[in-house]
Amino acid sequence: MIRTDALDRLPVRTAVPALRQALDDRGVAVLCAPPGTGKTTLVPLVLAGLVGGGPARRVVVAEPRRIAARAAARRMAWLLGEQTGRRVGFTVRGERVVGRDTVVEVVTTGVLLQRLQRDQELAGVDAVIIDECHERHLDADTVAAFLLDVREALRPDLRLVAASATTDAQGWARLLGDAPVVEAQGVSHPVEVVWAPPVRPVRPPHGMRVDPALLTHVASVVRRALAERDGDVLCFLPGVGEIGRVAGQLAGVPAEVLQVHGRAPAAVQDAVLAGSSAGRRVVLATSVAESSLTVPGVRIVVDSGLAREPRTDHARGLSALTTVRASQAAGRQRAGRAGREAPGAVYRCWEQGEDGRLARFPSPEIKVADLAAFALQAACWGDPDASGLALLDPPPAGAMGAARETLTAVGAVDADGRVTDRGVRMSRLGLHPRLARALLDGAAEVGGRRAAEVVALLSEEPPREYGDDLAAALRTARRGGDGYAARWRQEVRRLSSSIEGSDEGSGRGGSDDAAVGLVAALAFPERVARARGEGAFLMASGTGAELRDGSRLRSAPWLAVAVADRPAHAASARVRLAAVVDEDTARLAAGHLRFSGEEVRWMDGDVVARSVERLGAVELSVRALKQPRPELVRAALVDGLGRDGLGLLRWTRETGQLRERLAFLHRELGTPWPDVSDGALLARTEEWLEPELSRARRRSDLARIDAGQALRRLLPWATGEAARLDELAPERIEVPSGSRIRVEYGAEQPVLAVKLQELFGLTETPKVAGVPVLVHLLSPAGRPAAVTADLASFWRDGYRAVRAELRGRYPKHPWPEDPTTVEATRFTSARLRRE
Repeated sequence: MIRTDALDRLPVRTAVPALRQALDDRGVAVLCAPPGTGKTTLVPLVLAGLVGGGPARRVVVAEPRRIAARAAARRMAWLLGEQTGRRVGFTVRGERVVGRDTVVEVVTTGVLLQRLQRDQELAGVDAVIIDECHERHLDADTVAAFLLDVREALRPDLRLVAASATTDAQGWARLLGDAPVVEAQGVSHPVEVVWAPPVRPVRPPHGMRVDPALLTHVASVVRRALAERDGDVLCFLPGVGEIGRVAGQLAGVPAEVLQVHGRAPAAVQDAVLAGSSAGRRVVLATSVAESSLTVPGVRIVVDSGLAREPRTDHARGLSALTTVRASQAAGRQRAGRAGREAPGAVYRCWEQGEDGRLARFPSPEIKVADLAAFALQAACWGDPDASGLALLDPPPAGAMGAARETLTAVGAVDADGRVTDRGVRMSRLGLHPRLARALLDGAAEVGGRRAAEVVALLSEEPPREYGDDLAAALRTARRGGDGYAARWRQEVRRLSSSIEGSDEGSGRGGSDDAAVGLVAALAFPERVARARGEGAFLMASGTGAELRDGSRLRSAPWLAVAVADRPAHAASARVRLAAVVDEDTARLAAGHLRFSGEEVRWMDGDVVARSVERLGAVELSVRALKQPRPELVRAALVDGLGRDGLGLLRWTRETGQLRERLAFLHRELGTPWPDVSDGALLARTEEWLEPELSRARRRSDLARIDAGQALRRLLPWATGEAARLDELAPERIEVPSGSRIRVEYGAEQPVLAVKLQELFGLTETPKVAGVPVLVHLLSPAGRPAAVTADLASFWRDGYRAVRAELRGRYPKHPWPEDPTTVEATRFTSARLRRE
C-alpha cells in the first residue's frame, strides 16, 4: 500500500508541477531542493508515473555512492509499500536488485557510465536523474556530458534532470542549454551555531593524517552536546579511520554509537537510516551524510570541519585521498541536518574567525583527481581529448597528458589516443585502468582467481589493522569475518567472473607472496622500488619511499608499493601498503621503463659517462664508459653549460664587456646584431663554440675555451656591419679634456662615469648608437656628484648647487660660474696657471 501520508509530507511536492512542465517543454531541468525534501525519492516516483497520475515511464536515478543508491531505492520501495526489486530496484558494483516490473532503478554513476558505453541510446529509459550533482564527482560530470551527447545525437526525447542540494545551479543550467531551474523550499528549523574550537592549537591535516588531539577534542564536544541538548547527534568526520578512533573515545556515553560510511555493513546502514525510539544515538559519519542520506532524529550536528578529497601528484606518480578543510558549502549542508525536524544546533570545532577563510565550494574532482579512468571513458566514447564533451570544467591539460601516458603504457590506447580492443575490455571491468591491467595481465601469470583476490585488495584499501604487508593482508582477508573481508570476497567473485576463461597462469607467481607482488607491480610499475638503506627505497618514478619503524618489509630488497602518500614538506613518500618482489618481477612489470645503453650526463659538475641499465630512476647495473660517443659528450657539456652557467668558459673582463656591448646593440638596433643572452647562446652553440666544444671531453676543457674569441664569430661579418662595432658601441669615448673614458653597457642605458671638470664646454650629451649615455659626474676625487642624461639642462639648472658644494670641498680646482665657456681640464687651478 502506498504510504500517501508520508508522500504528502515531502516538501518537494510543491515543485513537482513546475518540474513536469519544464521537462514537457524543454526535456531538461535543474532541480534545487535541500536535503530531506524528497527530491531523491518522490521525484523519481512521479516521473515514472508510480504516484501522481502521470504517464508510465522508466526512470534511472544516478547516485554518487553505493550507500546512497541502496538507501534511495529502499526508501522509494517503502513509500510504495513494497520490497526493493519490484517496481523500484538498484544496481551497484557487485550487487543488482531489480525485477521484471522495475521501472525506477537507482544506480551509481559508475554503473551508469558502464551502461552508456555498452548502449549509448539507453534503450527503454525515458528519464535520467543525476542526483547530488553539486558534489562535482568526476563520474557525475562525465555521465552528464555523455547524456547531453546522447540527447543531441541519438535521443532528443530522453529527459534529463540535474538534481542539486544547493541553490548554486546556474552552471548546470547553462551546461544543459539554459535549462529551467526549479526550486523547492525545504522545511527548515532554526539552527544555533556554537563555536567550539580546541583549547590548544592542533596540527593542520596533511595527507591522510589528522592530529589525534583534534579527534579527542571532537569526542569531548560530542559528550558536551549530549549533556547540553536533547536529540540524536550526527558527527561529521573525514574518514573511516577517524570514525573508528572517535567511536573508541565515546565508550560509556549515554547513547548508542553508530558508524555510517561506505564500508559500513548494510545492517548498520539500515539501522542508522531507519531511526530508533529506544534511546539516544550518536551517528559518526563521513560526508556521505551531508546530502546523500537522511538520518532521522538528529537535533545536534558536531562538525570536525574536515573532509577527504582526491589529489594527484603527477610528478611523483602518487594519487590518494587527502584530508582538507571542508568548504563553506559543506558546512552549511552539515549544519542543516540539525534543523530538519525541529530547532537544533551545530557545534563547529574551529574558530569563528576561520570560517570566512574557508573555500566557498569543494574542489571539482576533475581539477584535482587522477584522470586515467576519465580519459579511458572519453576515448571509449570516441573523444580521446574530451574536447567535445560538455563539462562544467575542462580537464587540466597536464593531468590529461599524464592520464594518456598511463593508458598508453597499459595498452588501453594507441599512439594517437584511440582506444584499443584491450582498452575497451579494461573499461568494462569497472576498475581503474591500472587495476584492469593488473587483473588481465596478472591472470595470465598467476591465474584469474589469485589475480582477482589481489586486485580486490587494491581496489578498496584494507583497514590499517591489516598492516602494510599486502601479502599478509590477503591472508587476513581470506580468513577474516569483518565487514571488509565480506566486501572483499564479493568483489573477488565479481572480478573472477569478469575474466572467466582466462589463462590459469604461467606459474611465475608460485607462492601467494610472489603472486601478490607481481599483481601489485603490474598495477603500479612506476612504484617498484629498490632498497637503498634500512627502511628506505627508491621508486622507479624517482621518488624516495620510506617504511614505518617496525615494518616487516624493511629488509626487503625490492618492493611493489601499492599505497603511499607524501606528507607535506617531506622528501620521501610514506609507504602504507606494499608487497615484496624480486628483481625479475620488477623487470617484468616495469619493462616499459627499462633503459639499457650509454648514458653520458652532466652530474655533480662534470661529465659522467657510464654504461647503465635501469628501470626508470632505479639503476640495475652501472660501469664506467671509457670511449663515450662524442655526440653524447657534447650534449652533456651543453647541458652542463645550461645548468651551471656559461661561466664554465674562460671569460676576461674585455670579453664580458664585449658581450654587454653586443647585448646593447641587439636591444637597440636588433638584426643583424646577435642576441647574446644565456638562452640564445645555448641554442646556437654550433655557431660560436665550435670546433672547441666538440673537442672538449670534460669540465676542464670548457675552462680553456676563450669566450671572447668564440663570441666574435657571431658578429655580422657577412653584411659588413661587424666593422661598425667600435663606431656604434665604442669601448671608450673621448671627452673634451682629451681623456678616453670607458663606457659601461651592463645597465639598461650606457653609462659614462667622468670627472665633472673634464666635460667643461660640452653642451650636448654624448650618444652611442643614437642613444644618450647616462653621465655619472664625479668629483676631483672620483666620488659621485651628480647623474644626468641631459648635460645642457644640468649646466643650466643643476650645476650651481653642485658647484657650491664642490668648491668648498676642492678649492684648488677651477669652478667657473659658466662651465660652458671654459676649457675642460683634468688639473688643478695652480697647474693650469703654470701651463
